[in-house]
Amino acid sequence: MFELCNIDEINEGQSKGFTLDGQNIFIVKKYQKIHGYLNACPHLGIQLEMVPDQFLDSTHSLIQCSMHGALFKIEDGLCLSGPCFDQKLTELEIKEQDGKLFAILP
Repeated sequence: MFELCNIDEINEGQSKGFTLDGQNIFIVKKYQKIHGYLNACPHLGIQLEMVPDQFLDSTHSLIQCSMHGALFKIEDGLCLSGPCFDQKLTELEIKEQDGKLFAILP
């Protein structure tokens, strides 16, 4: 289990990237719930963001791959459009403990 940050360091509708044990991951906060994924598009395996910590589309309602514009649901990582349609991001287990967020890597 890897410590990410304090829970109050990520606001509603915000995303944040991390490198843990050589793996790139990111978290998103939506409706006060934290969702975590490996930072790898199912299409080519590339990192999703072009700008650090910017994993969401302009409406902050979907995860977006900056390379090909694929859009993913925040809640489960399902691709709704783009070259990886109907594939999923690799979801991570995120735990909250004593005001801190932790990730369990696959």
